[in-house]
Amino acid sequence: IFTPKITPMEITSIERYTIEKVKEKRIAAGLSPRELSLLLGLDASYIAHAENPKYKNKYNLNHLNAFAVIFQCPVKDFIPRLPIPEETKYTLK
Repeated sequence: IFTPKITPMEITSIERYTIEKVKEKRIAAGLSPRELSLLLGLDASYIAHAENPKYKNKYNLNHLNAFAVIFQCPVKDFIPRLPIPEETKYTLK
């Protein structure tokens, strides 16, 4: 079994990519971070914290699905087309 070496609270490059893609869609839709948080039923500061590298908030697949519904786009719009090389640090167990 291959498992990635990722610390649970670490924000990875692929997570940062996803956060930036959501931010682009949010801005294009004219929504504030607070408005998008509330549309998702999250704490009002959740999106703002996800977009700020100082915080460790990140999105999961359920969030991505909800963003796709809100922005009327495929979920794949938030995921890179190709793997991000630095995220391919795996160990064999």
